[in-house]
Amino acid sequence: MGSQLLLACGVTAGPLFTATYLLAGATRADYKPLRHPVSSLTLGHAGWTQTVSFLCAGLLSLAFAAGLWQVGPSRWGALLIGAWGIGLLGAGTFRTDPVRGYPPGTPDQLQRPTRAGALHDLLSLIAFLALAAACLVLASQGSLGWAIYSISSAVLFAATMILANAAFSHNQRLAGVGGLIQRVSITIGWTWLTLLAIRTMHA
Repeated sequence: MGSQLLLACGVTAGPLFTATYLLAGATRADYKPLRHPVSSLTLGHAGWTQTVSFLCAGLLSLAFAAGLWQVGPSRWGALLIGAWGIGLLGAGTFRTDPVRGYPPGTPDQLQRPTRAGALHDLLSLIAFLALAAACLVLASQGSLGWAIYSISSAVLFAATMILANAAFSHNQRLAGVGGLIQRVSITIGWTWLTLLAIRTMHA
């Protein structure tokens, strides 16, 4: 597969993932996008759509990482993007536990996470850390403006993900907007990765 095609996978991954969860979240009964995490869309009878979205985004991110390895400015950056892709594949493979009352009839928090839920959370954390690190590693590969944007993306991505995790776990003040905060974080991360792919394709 040519390097340009591999890099193009990085352009499509984020928009495809985003469109899927926005559509699913808007049409799923009892699901509240402002309150519930994206991963909760893997639960229920139509959960396969979000599972497929995780897997596709992971594969596309891995393909993009391969393109970066071939032509990109940093092998470390490529490896971190690859780790992001592997984390997405893991998040799709292991289903999350119910949280904040979704699906209906489940508690706000499970007393003890299931093995699949724990693995989902662990692999998701690895993915988030890898992408934040990639923003920092690749910050120096371009203009001053790109460096500032990349560093800002890393900080905001990490900060909003921490807030979202708090909203889904123990912070009752943020519980009602945890889904919104997570979506802001995801948008920051995917936007940076998409722009990185576009820049690399036209370098």
